Amino acid sequence: MTADQILKDGEQRMEKALSVFRDELRGLRTGRSSPAMVENIRADYFGQPTPLKQLAQINTPDPQSIVIRPFDASALKEIEKAIRSSDLGMSPNNDGKMIRLQVPPMSGDQRKKMVQHIKKSSEDAKVSCRNIRRDANKHFDTAEKEKTMTEDDRDKGKEKVQNLLKSYEDKIGEVADKKSKEIMEQ
Repeated sequence: MTADQILKDGEQRMEKALSVFRDELRGLRTGRSSPAMVENIRADYFGQPTPLKQLAQINTPDPQSIVIRPFDASALKEIEKAIRSSDLGMSPNNDGKMIRLQVPPMSGDQRKKMVQHIKKSSEDAKVSCRNIRRDANKHFDTAEKEKTMTEDDRDKGKEKVQNLLKSYEDKIGEVADKKSKEIMEQ
């Protein structure tokens, strides 16, 4: 692999780690309703665990409620069961055609726990970026040992990977701080 290929691969993988972290934060309960809170809950549909976003239309008519309208009315009971067994802490109201969820306001303790969870998730995302840096550095070392790259090129490449890591750690930190601030000020 050339230095450019190693850097490009590292950057793509770090971008993926950041994307996974952002998606995880989208599903967190913040006191305001959001379709992302329920769209990845899996309900049993004809023996297959299927995400709600594939089974139903999910709307937020106001900041405190979520409405789930299944495309197939026979899936209503399974969707309700999946929501009850999830860790959302909300009880679904089933009227036979759709499910309504009331999003209760979060207490101070819940907010603090949520911020702790965000810190842990951000640290996990940073660790995965560090592992990507380690892999890239191994590629540079291997290329230098195989004489396809000079020592100077290897060192420059490692320096670029380190700078890339720093920028992605900063991005992850910014996303986590923004979400933590959003949770604490509601």
